Amino acid sequence: MSTPHIAAEKGEIAERILLPGDPLRAKFIAENFLENPRQYTGIRNILGFTGTYKGVPVSVQGTGMGIPSISIYVHELITKYDGKKLFRVGTCGGMHPDVHLRDVLIAQAASTDSSIIRNIFGGSINFAPIADYELLSKAVANAKKLNLPARVGNIISVDRFYDEEIDNEKLRKYGILAVEMEAAALYVLAAQFHVQALALFTVSDHLLTGESSSAEERQTSFNDMIKIALETAIEA
Repeated sequence: MSTPHIAAEKGEIAERILLPGDPLRAKFIAENFLENPRQYTGIRNILGFTGTYKGVPVSVQGTGMGIPSISIYVHELITKYDGKKLFRVGTCGGMHPDVHLRDVLIAQAASTDSSIIRNIFGGSINFAPIADYELLSKAVANAKKLNLPARVGNIISVDRFYDEEIDNEKLRKYGILAVEMEAAALYVLAAQFHVQALALFTVSDHLLTGESSSAEERQTSFNDMIKIALETAIEA
C-alpha cells in the first residue's frame, strides 16, 4: 500500500492530519501532544506519526518546503490514505505592521504567485484558494475558548523564498498579512478532492522589523497554533 513517498499501510494514517513542513516539528508534535504515537513513515527523512488526541486518532505528517513538495504529500494522503481534514501548521514571515513575531495567523485565503496552481486552470482563470469555512469558524472559536489570540486574514503562498521582485508594499496595501510557501496548494487540492483544509501559522520572522526566531524555536515552541489545530481537528 505504501506510496513512493509515504511508507504506511491502509489504516495507519488517520483522516485528521496535521501538516508541518519541518519533519522535526512533526516529531515534536507527535511526542508532546499525541498519546501513544507511532511512526509510520520515514522515507527521505520526512516523518509521519499517528496517535490519539483526547481519544481521537490524529496523524501528523511532514511535508517539506514549497508547493511542489506539499502537493505530493497532500495528494497521496487524500487519494491513497483517505485524509479528510487537513491542517497545515507552519511558520510564516509577517509582512504587515499589525502582525508581530510569534502571532498566530489563520489563513482565510491564500493568494499566490504560483505558476503550478495557475497552470491547473490553463492560465485563463485566477482561482481563489480559500479555507474550509467549517474548520475556519471552529478554529476561531477554539482560539477564543483557549484564550489564545489569533488573527484571521489573507496570506500569500510564493514559489520563491528569495524573491527580490515581489512587491511587498503593494501586498501590504491590499491587506496581505504574511508570506509562506504551501497553503495555496493545500487549499487547491482540498477543493479538487472535496475534503476540508485549514492553514494556521506562527510568525517566525518579520519582513518589516527584521525580527526572527531561532531554528530550535521554530521546531519546538510554536505551541498555540498546534493546540488550536488539534482542538479543531477533533471537533470536526
